[in-house]
Amino acid sequence: MSRRVVRQSKFRHVFGQAAKADQAYEDIRVSKVTWDSAFCAVNPKFLAIIVEAGGGGAFIVLPLAKTGRVDKNYPLVTGHTGPVLDIDWCPHNDNVIASASDDTTVMVWQIPDYTPVRNITEPVITLEGHSKRVGILSWHPTARNVLLSAGGDNAIIIWNVGTGEILLSLDDIHPDVIHSVCWNSNGSLLATTCKDKTLRIIDPRKSQVVAERFAAHEGMRPMRAVFTRLGHIFTTGFTRMSQRELGLWDPNNFEEPVALQEMDTSNGVLLPFYDPDSSIVYLCGKGDSSIRYFEITDEPPFVHYLNTFSSKEPQRGMGFMPKRGLDVSKCEIARFYKLHERKCEPIVMTVPRKSDLFQDDLYPDTPGPEPALEADEWLSGQDAEPVLISLKEGYVPPKHRELRITKRNILDARPPAGPRRSQSASDSPLSQQHTLETLLEEMKALRERVQAQEERITALENMLCELVDGTD
Repeated sequence: MSRRVVRQSKFRHVFGQAAKADQAYEDIRVSKVTWDSAFCAVNPKFLAIIVEAGGGGAFIVLPLAKTGRVDKNYPLVTGHTGPVLDIDWCPHNDNVIASASDDTTVMVWQIPDYTPVRNITEPVITLEGHSKRVGILSWHPTARNVLLSAGGDNAIIIWNVGTGEILLSLDDIHPDVIHSVCWNSNGSLLATTCKDKTLRIIDPRKSQVVAERFAAHEGMRPMRAVFTRLGHIFTTGFTRMSQRELGLWDPNNFEEPVALQEMDTSNGVLLPFYDPDSSIVYLCGKGDSSIRYFEITDEPPFVHYLNTFSSKEPQRGMGFMPKRGLDVSKCEIARFYKLHERKCEPIVMTVPRKSDLFQDDLYPDTPGPEPALEADEWLSGQDAEPVLISLKEGYVPPKHRELRITKRNILDARPPAGPRRSQSASDSPLSQQHTLETLLEEMKALRERVQAQEERITALENMLCELVDGTD
């Protein structure tokens, strides 16, 4: 009778490797704000990092190819009057990013493909609805322009960014501070964790809790939760003795965990990054110098330890590249962007293969940049799985697509004068034409002024020469 000792898995030999020094991003003053978010967001075109900034909050956006030392005067994205606490790229438009701040607002920005000359200070729209600081952002995975924000007022607000409207407000579900929020794969449910130690599954359109589990982890420190491909909930938290712990739960039976494992003793909150294509979850602790990764399957013990990537320097934050931004020719299944105190270092996770051909078992069709629903369709009760794309030929990011605000009463009513505007000034072709004409007139006036000054300087020089000749 043969007995299989080693579990069969194509991901058993995944290994991590830090990029070479010339592939890192140097001289970035990473934010020192005390907040348990990743401080970094990345997509196939850009890397965004929350940075230190005087007089408000800011983050820097770099094209992925701009490695090496970053100039100290490189333009930032500024506009918040308080520290930026979270940033998140739109999954359906690689040029749109949302930022949440201590100043109670959420701002949505359009990032140009070219490098701007000055700081970007004007958001496309400012979303005001929270009464306390906003610390969590998450875009809907399948509906266009739907953004979730959670704040210190214990409220979750779901916005239609295309109109600036509040679609849903869940302000009476959580009695305490919300620690994490995660959508399921089609955006029909939310998994939330809260300071009251309760893990909740919420149907946002019905504003009701579908299932909940008190003390999924018994410790008082923050808990995190993400949906898995099979509909289970993967959580990280702490035991009563402050040991870090991970758990896997079935929302249909919250009484007993599917799996529960103690890990180590440390203060850092474990941030889970889950890849549904491979069903691997990567655990990155703030202040740790390692990334642990586990494979989640439907075979006991359900959460299988794979390996640990270790380095010398502790991480201040972490960015996780979407699958469509990976290099499939190198069998890359994940890429992280590790934040140090003054730099950002890419870390590549690879499955070693001998063949150079496309490995279709490693790269099933993955969510692409096209939304499956409009915001109104989702709000009316429709659900749709993400629109998938093949990575066989590699992924080429689409050209710059402008985020347009289409709400009639927002466009008609001019925003009040002040430092913060809720509407882009360059929405219509007419306003663009007007701006171009104004710039040309200003340039013409400046040329005339320069010419007049040159003539005046020449005249003064001639007078000076005559005076000097006279005294001689």
